[in-house]
Amino acid sequence: MTKAKTNVKRIAIQGGYGAFHEIAALHYFGKENVEIVPSNTFRDLFKSLKLRKADNGIMAIENSVAGSIIPNYALLRESKMKIMGEIYLRIIQNLVVLPGQKIEDIREVYSHPMAILQCQKFFEKYPQIRLIESIDTALSAKEISDKKQKGIGAISSAQAAEKYGLHVLFPSIEDNKVNYTRFLILGDKDEPLASGEPVNKASLHFALAHEIGSLAKILSIFSYFNINLTKIQSLPIIGREWEYEFYIDVEFSDYSMLQHSLDAARPFTSGFGILGEYHKGISIM
Repeated sequence: MTKAKTNVKRIAIQGGYGAFHEIAALHYFGKENVEIVPSNTFRDLFKSLKLRKADNGIMAIENSVAGSIIPNYALLRESKMKIMGEIYLRIIQNLVVLPGQKIEDIREVYSHPMAILQCQKFFEKYPQIRLIESIDTALSAKEISDKKQKGIGAISSAQAAEKYGLHVLFPSIEDNKVNYTRFLILGDKDEPLASGEPVNKASLHFALAHEIGSLAKILSIFSYFNINLTKIQSLPIIGREWEYEFYIDVEFSDYSMLQHSLDAARPFTSGFGILGEYHKGISIM
């Protein structure tokens, strides 16, 4: 009788097996005693965490070429989940098809909108190909395999092509070869997952009054306490015309200085919250 695995960590991802989310998850958590929990959408990913169908989640938040995945900021804030870590994954996009297909045969190519944005220059050479958005890179590859779809391609990872028995017709079709996606590691605890590594990064959110200099005051506070601002993203506040919620990432070398800066900044904001304090992520080629 095979002995059941113990201490298996269930990781919720957006997309199917072979998706870049799975690749990033296995780099972060390792391949031993990890169970991947696929989700069709990012909202479904958060549902898996809320219902405790998964212990942790991993969610793409921005790409170095295509930019931020804007809706995920609001999903994260509304979920009350915490950022417990991060990882940067080098994204290599491939045009994958059924074995035996040639580029002249391909009429349509499916993939996630972010993947399509990353491959615009390649498809300019093939104006006869229609690019169609789907929910996931790997699931697009899987559908071609399951339905034996001729004349159809997908933009996906090489791992997805291998898993679903597809042929990589053109490898590395991304426009920019310095193409990284930042993934956040999510959970319902406040402490980072990486043991033994100091907390040196934080993600925050807050709203500001619609008045001159309100954001400048916050930025000057962080500068005074030697806090490095690495990311700022604004989203409109629904129902409050021309008012915005700000999401920022900061890095620091002295945790006490972060605390001083937050204490100084809070009085100038509303709805101030900490999305997570964690160790700055590494880049995976």
